[in-house]
Amino acid sequence: MSLKMMCVVAHPDDECFAFGGALALAAERGIETYVICLTDGQAATNRGEAVSGEELGKMRRDEFAASCKVLGVRHHELLDYQDARLEFADFSRAAGRLVERMRRFQPDVVLTFGGDGALNTHADHMMVSSLTTAAFHWAGREKRYPDLAKVFQPTRLFYLSTNFFLPDRQAPLPIPWSVKLDIESVRSKKTDAFRVHTSQAPLMERTKSLFDTYGGEEYYALVATAESQPARLSVDLFEGL
Repeated sequence: MSLKMMCVVAHPDDECFAFGGALALAAERGIETYVICLTDGQAATNRGEAVSGEELGKMRRDEFAASCKVLGVRHHELLDYQDARLEFADFSRAAGRLVERMRRFQPDVVLTFGGDGALNTHADHMMVSSLTTAAFHWAGREKRYPDLAKVFQPTRLFYLSTNFFLPDRQAPLPIPWSVKLDIESVRSKKTDAFRVHTSQAPLMERTKSLFDTYGGEEYYALVATAESQPARLSVDLFEGL
C-alpha cells in the first residue's frame, strides 16, 4: 500500500518556506503528496509588480503551482478564503471542507502549523492549525459531516516547530519538537521552490542568512496519532508506517 501525505497551509510560499523539505523528501520516496492552501496571499507586504490585490492573488496562485511542481507535489489546491481574515471564516464550514478532502485523499500523515503561528506568529497560520486539527479528528468520526464522503482516520498529525527565531520579530511560543528531519539532500530543491515565488523575493533576501545557517533541518511535533503511544524522538515522519 502506498503512503500519502497531506499538508495544509495558509498562504502561497508556506508550502516551501515552512514545509518544503518534508514535501520534497516524501516525493523522492514515492510518497503521494497533496498541499491545500487556504488563501491566495493578497494581503502580503511584498507585492512584486502587482498593482491590485486581484493581480497579486493571480500571481501568487501561479507561483504556488510552480513551487509545488518543484517540490514534486502531486496534488495542489488553493481555496478561496481571504488572506489575513481566516479568523473570521465560518469555522465549521472551513473544517468540513478539509474533512471532505482528508476522507477523499486518505492521507497517512498530515502536516500543518502549530498554534504559535510559526516564526511570524501569523493569525492565519494559527487558524490553519486549529482548522486542520479539528478536521484530522473529525474525519474519522461518523457523527461529524456524515454526508461528506466515507469516514477515514489519518494516522498522524504533525505541527511545524523551529530551532530558531526571526531577529526582527517577537518570538513565537513553539511546540517542543519530536521529529528532527534532515533535509540536506533536498535543501537546494526547497530553495528553488521558494525562488519561483518572485513576488516574495524581498522575504527570501531577508531570511537568506538564517536559512544558510539553519536550513539543513526541519522540526516537527507529533501531536495526534491513531493509536496510543509514548512520546519519543524520531528522524522520520513515516517511521513504522
